[in-house]
Amino acid sequence: MKEIILTSENFKSEVLESDVPVLVDFFATWCGPCMMMAPLIENLAEESNGSYKVGKVNVDEQPVLAAMYGNRGYSYFRIL
Repeated sequence: MKEIILTSENFKSEVLESDVPVLVDFFATWCGPCMMMAPLIENLAEESNGSYKVGKVNVDEQPVLAAMYGNRGYSYFRIL
C-alpha cells in the first residue's frame, strides 16, 4: 500500500474515520531529518498489508492540520 497524501479535505475520511490505525508523518520538504526518514516511512507503507495506513502531511501546505495536532518540530509522527 502506498503512502496517502493527507490534506484538510481528506484527513477526516482517511484518518479519523479509518477502520485501521494510521501513522501520520508531519513533514516539510526543506527538513533534512524528514527527508532522511522518508525511505523508512515509504517501506512501512509498503509493508502494511492493509493492517494499518501511512499518511503524510506536508506542514507547509497544511499548516492548520499541523497546528491541530500540536506539531512543534519535524519530523513528527502520530498514530491515530
